[in-house]
Amino acid sequence: MLFRSAKNEVHKNYAMTSNRQQPSKTRTVSLKELAAHLGLSQATVSRVINRSATSHRISATTQQRVLAAATSMNYKPNVFARGLRNKRSFTVGVIVPEISEGYSTSVLGGIEDTLLQNGFFYFVVSHRHRDDLLLGYPRLLLDRAVEGIIAVDSAIHEDLPIPVVAVSGHVRHKSTVNIELDHGLAARYALEHLHRLGHRRIAFIKGQVFSSDTVVRWNAICKTAAGLGLSIDPKLVVQLEGSAPGIGPGREAAAELLRRKRPFSAIFSFNDLSAIGSITVLHDAGIRVPADISVVGFDDILSASTNNPALTTVRQPLHEMGQIAATMLLQLIQRENPDPPKSSIRVVPTFIVRGSTTDAPPRVQSMTKNRTPTKPA
Repeated sequence: MLFRSAKNEVHKNYAMTSNRQQPSKTRTVSLKELAAHLGLSQATVSRVINRSATSHRISATTQQRVLAAATSMNYKPNVFARGLRNKRSFTVGVIVPEISEGYSTSVLGGIEDTLLQNGFFYFVVSHRHRDDLLLGYPRLLLDRAVEGIIAVDSAIHEDLPIPVVAVSGHVRHKSTVNIELDHGLAARYALEHLHRLGHRRIAFIKGQVFSSDTVVRWNAICKTAAGLGLSIDPKLVVQLEGSAPGIGPGREAAAELLRRKRPFSAIFSFNDLSAIGSITVLHDAGIRVPADISVVGFDDILSASTNNPALTTVRQPLHEMGQIAATMLLQLIQRENPDPPKSSIRVVPTFIVRGSTTDAPPRVQSMTKNRTPTKPA
């Protein structure tokens, strides 16, 4: 009986101590209480909770302790109060042409990873290549107190009072840092590959006129082709039309190439989606890829490796480009680097050889003869 009473007393004292040390989850604790519970300074706890730029200097063990205690004690940082106190919004704007499979989505994934890791909120707006939206969005985002803007394949033609990082923007402003691919190297990878396989009659699908990369990439292709002794037949050059997402524009471009009845043994397409669209049109026309015509894409989106045949393509490090853009923007916002920022940061492509390319066939003329598809719906 005495043992049972003593045991009950121990349980009672333990419960009282636990209740005192671990506040109820129904009540939100303050930063001061959380810091006292951990035996750390409020500044240290704040740096971990808010994922500040200097939080990496705190040991991983301490960071784990802080985050675990914050969860168990129901600590919720007052982001609004923090913003008012520091005159910060901890928010950035991201401008993209569209949100669908392909270039923009892959870049956006890298941006998102970096911003979330650093405790920043973000707005995403898509302009669908409408000039009025592209012109109006920067000011709209400024009205929402964003601290910086990332523009993905979207040219911003005005200087803004906040930092801007452009992914494939190719516009020079004092407030803008550009993240750019080495298009010369990209063109060399693709054309040297086709040249080694014996392709001399190469068709080209250029990007839409509104794409920031179209002119830069085409100039790189022309320069590389001249260096290899490859002549570019104007009749074998078509341009993507319209802003519809998906493979539709690529289908129409490939169909136009076949309607011209000019012999060719390979297609180098502006992006993977248009290359995949080309393959579907060639298949419908009874043309084998790659036995009759080889196809090279650009970007290396997720579906490039699962397409049938799997697509040979120039890989842009799209996710990494998004991460670089977000990291650079945060550095500009937080002014961590006293040196003036570079006007551009160049990233390097790689070349991925898959099943859509092979040796050029001996008879190019017979492949396109009498195979004129109707205009796709």
